[in-house]
Amino acid sequence: MSFEIPDDCRFLESHEWARREDGTVRIGVSDFAQDELGDVVFVELPDEGTQVTKDADFGVVESIKAVSDLYAPVSGTVVGVNEDLVDAPELVNEDPYGDGWMLEVELDDESELDALLSPDEYEDQIA
Repeated sequence: MSFEIPDDCRFLESHEWARREDGTVRIGVSDFAQDELGDVVFVELPDEGTQVTKDADFGVVESIKAVSDLYAPVSGTVVGVNEDLVDAPELVNEDPYGDGWMLEVELDDESELDALLSPDEYEDQIA
């Protein structure tokens, strides 16, 4: 099975993605991750203003198969949270790189984004 891996995203080995957008970084879970999770039924995310730390957990995603921690691909301050996921957590399954995004973070250190897996490196990891 092939999974969508956008060229404009960088990835953590734990399957979270990060994409630079208008001075912030948008974060979510990959197409591969949502497929492995199965139907997502609940997402717990931090509030705006929360500080997240690279590789530390920032929330939880619950599916019909499992409950999994979410890990921050970068460090920074949360400046946006996808509130649509409260009422429609299935957006993570339906559009993981679009409407299923989770956080927007103002970066503390630009180099952290560059240190993440490239799309090709991530594709090799999930192959």
